[in-house]
Amino acid sequence: MIRPVFEPEVLPIEATGAHLPAVAAYRLTPAGLRERFAQRLVWAPEPFETLAPERGDPRAASVLVPLVVREAGLSVLLTQRADHLSDHAGQISFPGGRREPSDPDAVATALREAEEEVALEPERVEVLGALPDYLTGTGFRVTPVVGLVHRPFTVSADTLEVAEIFEVPLSFLMNPANHEVRLLRWEGGERRFFAMPYPRAEAGGQYFIWGATAGMLRNFYRFLAA
Repeated sequence: MIRPVFEPEVLPIEATGAHLPAVAAYRLTPAGLRERFAQRLVWAPEPFETLAPERGDPRAASVLVPLVVREAGLSVLLTQRADHLSDHAGQISFPGGRREPSDPDAVATALREAEEEVALEPERVEVLGALPDYLTGTGFRVTPVVGLVHRPFTVSADTLEVAEIFEVPLSFLMNPANHEVRLLRWEGGERRFFAMPYPRAEAGGQYFIWGATAGMLRNFYRFLAA
């Protein structure tokens, strides 16, 4: 199956989540998140489908959803992938990658990949739990592992994979009014995906968070709003 080549930023916005309920402020705190992950909740991930994998069973992978504990509130640490990569070049993503045989579980994969990509020490991460697996169109079944990142910590990009490391307030990403549904029409079919553009404070322009990363963040919103 040939995947379409397109510029996601120029595609039309079909809808936003402005009509959806807000997440209670307490749930965006370390204590509120610990309580939420300790509960057994009934909720449904978003029904949007990605492009079908080209072949075989999906490969196991994990990402770390790093929530940095700061005085002003929690922020989400994200990366912009290097432009020379063959897959998802230049896109915004969480630290993560495919599971290796030496990884005992999804948490180990997420922590290892975060250390390799941004030099985040696993000892600084308090793992809260995981969101439902996310199937990507490139043939990966990704487990999003959510963790609090406690200071002091430092990060440093592996320049072979990561072009930039930045943070976005969790309150912005969990506000459904900032969730866009973009529409792609291709060969008589349609594909919808989430986007959450975030302004660059100094350089101008925006970080265009979309695709699997935005889809996992949307599921995080659904989990917190349930």
